Amino acid sequence: MFTVSRPGKTISQLLGFLLLLCLTTQAHANPRYAAIVIDAENGTVLHAANADASRYPASLTKMMTLYLLFDAMEQGRMSLNTAMPVSAHAASMPQTNIQLKKGDRLKVKDAIPALIVRSANDVAVVVAEALGGSESAFAKRMTAKARELKMYNTTFRNASGLPDSQQISTARDLATLSLRLMKDYPGYYHYFSTTSFTYKGKTYHSHNRMVQNAPGVDGMKTGYIRASGFNVATSALRDDRRVVGVVMGGKTAQSRDQHMASLIDRSIGRATQVARVTQVPAADRLVVRTRTVRQTVKQAPNTQPPQVPAAAPLFHGDWAVQIGSFRMPEQARDRASDAARRLGDLAQARAAVTEVEISNRTLFRARLIGFEEKQAQNACQHLSRQGMDCLVVRL
Repeated sequence: MFTVSRPGKTISQLLGFLLLLCLTTQAHANPRYAAIVIDAENGTVLHAANADASRYPASLTKMMTLYLLFDAMEQGRMSLNTAMPVSAHAASMPQTNIQLKKGDRLKVKDAIPALIVRSANDVAVVVAEALGGSESAFAKRMTAKARELKMYNTTFRNASGLPDSQQISTARDLATLSLRLMKDYPGYYHYFSTTSFTYKGKTYHSHNRMVQNAPGVDGMKTGYIRASGFNVATSALRDDRRVVGVVMGGKTAQSRDQHMASLIDRSIGRATQVARVTQVPAADRLVVRTRTVRQTVKQAPNTQPPQVPAAAPLFHGDWAVQIGSFRMPEQARDRASDAARRLGDLAQARAAVTEVEISNRTLFRARLIGFEEKQAQNACQHLSRQGMDCLVVRL
């Protein structure tokens, strides 16, 4: 098959390639540089440079602090209204912080945006002590969780990312963490797109310009210490393709963001081209190394959905809206039913729960099935406007 490109488009593509080449050349001259971009649907590495080299994670560390906080919330050990005590150690943390005082109590609902938007070091210690008893004990939990998530080249020594010569990670490991945050706790992912929050009358604005300025970017986290340079983990959804990227060692925040934006542009284009050649199996979409065990469909409220063979003709359209993955089937059923109620008469789709195994761990996906592609896109946009995270997938 032959295609004819318009001259203007060809020139634009050439200029984009030259810009990326220039940025990549500059980056490789930087000994702290590392980068990786991964297709979130199938785990394909779309770009990698020094991806397994040891680097200082800086405030990307707080993504693991948040992962363990979300885990505690899912298990019912914490809630958004849980008030956590502020110790003298937490209050002593240097900038960046929100100026907590010893004896204060900080609610989880304030801690989450403080970690993401402000990257508050004092808040990281408050969370660490609330969950682990001490920051050092919590750091051991962080490292243990990293091993569980197959982040084999990561060691944590604190909850904030403040300088410690033994606290190291890699671009690949941090991309893995980014993906697992999205997939294991989709109900909390929306926090990573927060651009500002107010605490005790003071409004704080995000350091993450990618979320505000880059098309399709809807999270994740920035980081900086002098030893690491400027780091960023980014997730972007564009043209129905989601990629997750990590850039470490930027010389400035602006050059880091420019490089990440170029990598996203290039990688999404590549992911789309690969998808046209090889359709991703439905069970593998948006999941790294997973397999579908069985699919069940909800028939009525408060009833156990019957098991249905995966190959059965369950729906008219072959597109779905995925609302999240959960540890309990009841959570997934409730989430899918809630999404269906929010759509109302906009779609005649059915709530479905699909059981999947991810890294020897069983999760339950909440979906609405039976859409045509355009219907699914419209439904997801409608849910997103109501604050419900969703993804359009092909079955």
